[in-house]
Amino acid sequence: MALVPYEEAAGVGLQKFHKPFATFSFANHTIRVRQDWRQLGVAAVVWDAAVVLSTYLEMGAVELRGCSAVELGAGTGLVSIVAALLGAHVTVTDRKVALEFLKSNIQANLPPHVQTNTVVKELTWGQNLESFSPGEFDLILGADIIYLEETFTDLLQTLEYLCNDHSVILLACRIRYERDNNFLAMMERQFTRPKTTGK
Repeated sequence: MALVPYEEAAGVGLQKFHKPFATFSFANHTIRVRQDWRQLGVAAVVWDAAVVLSTYLEMGAVELRGCSAVELGAGTGLVSIVAALLGAHVTVTDRKVALEFLKSNIQANLPPHVQTNTVVKELTWGQNLESFSPGEFDLILGADIIYLEETFTDLLQTLEYLCNDHSVILLACRIRYERDNNFLAMMERQFTRPKTTGK
């Protein structure tokens, strides 16, 4: 498990969520993801944590070429798009209501030869896990997915099911509330976190 903390940029408010598109440059590609706050709310906007995690991946924090990765609660798909462009075989997951929106962003931003290594699949945490093989993934990704306390147990169950002994979990989030720290404590009881230096 690795935690990527960040500070919110001053002066940038919710107006960025109401724009129909958000554009980024990662992996030598311009990525233009569609957003739809009015239709799908939090699942259809690019949160800062997705940008932070995408940057972390681009910096080479983990070897992605040929890696089997899954993104949980993918939303717009930005993190999955970046991981796929960097060589990972990515399973992009979210709840059923967000899948068509997610697929459109994946198809619009990945070249055809990269799309063949990318699958969009329904996953509600703690449910329908049997549609995945236990321990199937080398890398589990999540950006701003620890915000609803009632999902913590299901999320932990899902992480445990999808991981093997060598899996790496990368979650990026802004710690907003005590419950976020409670989730991290729950994770540390089930998973090993490498010691880090600095902040």
